[in-house]
Amino acid sequence: MILGSHVHFGKEQLLGAAREAISYGANAFMLYTGAPQNTVRKAIEIDYINDAKKIMEENNISIENVICHAPYIINLANKEKIDSWNFSISFLKNEIKRCESLGIKYIVIHPGSSVNLTKEEGINNIIEALNIIITNDTKCMILLETMAGKGSECGRTLEEVKLILDGVNSQNIGVCIDTCHLNDAGYNMAEFDEFLLGFDKIIGINNIKCVHVNDSKNVLGAHKDRHENLGFGTIGFSALLNIINHEKLKNIPKILETPYVSREEGEKQLVFPPYNFEIEMIKKGIFNPNLIEDIREYYK
Repeated sequence: MILGSHVHFGKEQLLGAAREAISYGANAFMLYTGAPQNTVRKAIEIDYINDAKKIMEENNISIENVICHAPYIINLANKEKIDSWNFSISFLKNEIKRCESLGIKYIVIHPGSSVNLTKEEGINNIIEALNIIITNDTKCMILLETMAGKGSECGRTLEEVKLILDGVNSQNIGVCIDTCHLNDAGYNMAEFDEFLLGFDKIIGINNIKCVHVNDSKNVLGAHKDRHENLGFGTIGFSALLNIINHEKLKNIPKILETPYVSREEGEKQLVFPPYNFEIEMIKKGIFNPNLIEDIREYYK
């Protein structure tokens, strides 16, 4: 089982991220190389990389199972403001270089939102941008994330993802499936074998390089994209456990992006990561209906 979660890329960068993942009992993890909502980035420090690789080796974490997620501010689908589109291209190129300096092999991107353009125009803009970004020298593979279809998001259907893949002139591109997004897009995760058959016919299972494992707060086909803790949403623990343990995905990193658990303390609202508890629950294969209360109690 290759299983981890989103972790922080803080002062100690890859080293701090690796330590956090280890504290959760994970053997994979995902990070942003800076805040996902802005462009502020600190220089990558080599010393942290070397120390990180040492403790990762000691704890059975392969760099192949470390995923980067590009910031949300990148939008390759909308070209109405050419400066903004060119900035998205430039910024993603820089993120890829940062990944390559860290030794990370995969970077997940949201394909983008067409906004006032048609879906076809948005998809064509994504293809054009990716053909500029991916060169013969690009080592890090871009993974298109399946989207919930909120607003004018591109990549809601497997057919839209396929159109983008087919338009890119490089093989250095793959797919990250997100269980919450797929549910909200209208794909029933309780019928995952059928979904995989469809995925294989349209895109090919070999193109799946990462799985984001999230429950959903929304009903099937809601197009809203609101993650929920494992077993507390509309997908359910049994369906998600089946996906995590699926034989056809056994060599693919599964990454939790479930919400932090909140607790009121006076006038403050404190939040705590659920990942060590959720990973333990997954390894046991038994749903814990008291998970949220256990997390709150643990962090008292």
